[in-house]
Amino acid sequence: MAGRMFRVGLLPGLLACAIAAGLGCAPRHAPVPTPAADLIAVRTLAPGMVFDMRYAGPDNFTGAAVPGYDAPECWLSPPAAEALAAVQRDLGARELGLVVWDCYRPQRAVSAFMRWAADPDRTGRQRWYPNIAKSALVPEGYIAERSGHSRASTVDVGLVRRAADGHSDLLDMGTAFDFFDPRAHTAAQGLSSEQRANRALLVESMRARGFVNFDKEWWHYTLRDEPWPETYLDVPVRAALSPD
Repeated sequence: MAGRMFRVGLLPGLLACAIAAGLGCAPRHAPVPTPAADLIAVRTLAPGMVFDMRYAGPDNFTGAAVPGYDAPECWLSPPAAEALAAVQRDLGARELGLVVWDCYRPQRAVSAFMRWAADPDRTGRQRWYPNIAKSALVPEGYIAERSGHSRASTVDVGLVRRAADGHSDLLDMGTAFDFFDPRAHTAAQGLSSEQRANRALLVESMRARGFVNFDKEWWHYTLRDEPWPETYLDVPVRAALSPD
């Protein structure tokens, strides 16, 4: 398999006390032994792909870098990484490409989102949820205690137009990434013809390589035949070859 490989251990379930606080308390259920996972650093497979890894810095809905993102890297399972690189190649024929905002997400990051959502004193950046109260983000399903991203075959992506000088411009998708609002639904009403066409092109391009869209978020895609559908990982994303 091309690309850099990362040997990481798998987290088979939510070891809630240890994940949430980094404490050495015993889980309620003993971990089930699982095989190691070989994650791919996608940038080694996809020249020209744009990486804007939002949770590794403060430009996200929490207003701060998120625990678990120690480097702005996109890691995925081998089949998801290969499929995403194939989408990038396909789009290149149209002088287009992908921008990636999130890939594998450690479970500790998901738990950090839940803590943020439950803390009324941490307001984050409300431009991501201008029409909904922060207290409603979890009940409305915008933030959840488990994420498909932690299975390493889900990505958040958009489309860019690639210029000869290497510059890339984001296509108009109708909303920003991580915009918590019905307008972010893939088939939302009230979009312009250009916005609808761009979303449809992204859906078609990703579907051609085996990805399925989550219809509540135009940017969110999961590999249909993901290799670890019941397994959630919790190792931090780092720049080093070995995350251990």
